[in-house]
Amino acid sequence: MSKKKHARPPQLSPSQRRSADAMSAGELAVQRAQIEEEQAHRRRQQGFELLREGARLLAQNRPDEAASHLERAAALLPEDPDVAINLGGAYVLQRRYNKAVAVLERASLLAPDNAMVWTNLAAAYLGSLQLSGPQQQSKAIAAYEAALQANPATPHVHYNLGLIHHDRREHALAEHWFRRALEADPNDHDARRWLARLAAEADDAQPSPATGRDELPDAAARG
Repeated sequence: MSKKKHARPPQLSPSQRRSADAMSAGELAVQRAQIEEEQAHRRRQQGFELLREGARLLAQNRPDEAASHLERAAALLPEDPDVAINLGGAYVLQRRYNKAVAVLERASLLAPDNAMVWTNLAAAYLGSLQLSGPQQQSKAIAAYEAALQANPATPHVHYNLGLIHHDRREHALAEHWFRRALEADPNDHDARRWLARLAAEADDAQPSPATGRDELPDAAARG
């Protein structure tokens, strides 16, 4: 009669064989740290997935759907500047400017060298150029200048500064920034058109030249 074979018990690791009660305080701390690290990794992965989807929706000009994804991404990745840039951009497109400012001002403190944070913050400060007041415009100008300090080649910033200064009737500054826009991009036809318009406006503002002695001021005519 053959002997009955007994099944071997499953092989367990030392940590599996020991209950939590039997582990030292140091071992428990290490285990908790490992669990927390795994949970943080899963949160980051989920946050990045939400960011990618939100950015895709934003590129398709679907800011309402994008904002929903990006708000959840911001809860998981509260210090990620890319999340703030996209969420702030979605709020700007929704015309929720105060919410955009809140998100982007915080991002500007966390990532002061990120030009896109400053560019979107400028747009949030400004809102609609036609409806903006002097204080909004001043904040937008400062944010755009901070973007250029972070990256002098930041797209569209020179042109946007030109628009703001023209709206403020600061024509010399407007001309300066439109010229800078052309230096940055010689194919910027809009900046070229604005320079032509400024030149025409300057010509219109000049007094008409005298055409005869009787049109000179009395003092000059008597000379």
